Amino acid sequence: MLVKNNEDLYELLDSLLREPKEFWDTFYQDKERNIPFFCDQPDEHLVKYIEMIKPRNVLEIGCGNGRNAIYLAQKGCTVTAVDISQEAIDWAKEQADEHHVTIQFICENLFNLDLESQQFDYIYDSGCFHHLAPHRRVSYIQFINKYLKNNGYFSISAFRENGKYGGSALSDKQYYIDLSLHGGLGYSKEKLQIIFSDFQEIEIRDMQHDNLSKSEFGLEDFIVCLFRKI
Repeated sequence: MLVKNNEDLYELLDSLLREPKEFWDTFYQDKERNIPFFCDQPDEHLVKYIEMIKPRNVLEIGCGNGRNAIYLAQKGCTVTAVDISQEAIDWAKEQADEHHVTIQFICENLFNLDLESQQFDYIYDSGCFHHLAPHRRVSYIQFINKYLKNNGYFSISAFRENGKYGGSALSDKQYYIDLSLHGGLGYSKEKLQIIFSDFQEIEIRDMQHDNLSKSEFGLEDFIVCLFRKI
């Protein structure tokens, strides 16, 4: 590959570090696997945020089996949901049909999306960000700025550093030396504040996992956040 511009460089680095599409297709093939988020409950913080910000037009990135997208549609939102895995999208479509909701599902790499500069009130990410290599944080922020309306909100749930389910706390440089993301990057409140310093911080906290209702999902050692574009 001949590197001619920044995107060529990013794609080269992606090829060294990112889990390929085939990895995620295999991950989602067996729906009966003991994976905590292979469930039908929405994330606990999503439930709270929706009541607070009341968005109408929502983009979910890394939608998996569609549990959060379905909840958003049930709350009256117009939902576009994206995942790199066709297996995940097929599962999500099945779930949406069972719940009788309409969602636009797209199977695509996040950074190859072309939504014709469509603007959203809210962008939701449940577990995508921590699977991005450090160089893609730049692309991620560009993506948020492109598709999120001014005064719109976005939120992320991600591995906490050195958590039970993942969350590597290595330096950014070390991932490139090792040619591995070590299962996913871990984040602290301080790191998230630095990365998203151009946005207004609404909340950064631990994901709740105890004393939840049966209709909400939460996991220990995850960190959740809500920001506003200003």
